[in-house]
Amino acid sequence: MATWKTRGLRGSTLEQMINYTLEAYREKHLALIQKIPTPITPVHMDQATRHIDLAYFDQRSTVDYIGVVQGVPVCFDAKECASDTVPLRNIHEHQIQFMREYEDQGGISFILLMLTHRNAFYYIPLRDLNRFWERAEHGGRMSFTYDEIDQEYRVESAHGLLIHFLPQLQQDLSSR
Repeated sequence: MATWKTRGLRGSTLEQMINYTLEAYREKHLALIQKIPTPITPVHMDQATRHIDLAYFDQRSTVDYIGVVQGVPVCFDAKECASDTVPLRNIHEHQIQFMREYEDQGGISFILLMLTHRNAFYYIPLRDLNRFWERAEHGGRMSFTYDEIDQEYRVESAHGLLIHFLPQLQQDLSSR
């Protein structure tokens, strides 16, 4: 069983930005996407603050978000990286498998990647993740680089939305 103590807030800024965007999408009737909570079992709770400060994960999570955009089922995971090299160890095999099965059922799977040092966001389609993943499985590099990211999938802020990824989703749909 995996435990957490200090890693609990990792990615929280990205998650807050995505949640803000998703709420705006919901209000504008553009999408209904929800954060999937990771099931945990508390081990220790700070009695003074009533906050859980030690817990273990009950099971492997699949992806961070699942929902529907204008009738299209979508699932995605949010990842942050502080360099131009994105380690594939940050994307787990069971997540890749879930995203593949999701697409086999007619859905769209992707990753929203934040490169913190560039203050840049990218929509990484599953087909690109598959290419990176399969390369690693065949003895290639265990990461992908900024130079390998399709720059047409850069996500910009627009219309008051921090991470407005619907244009990239439409581009992904159009390329299929």
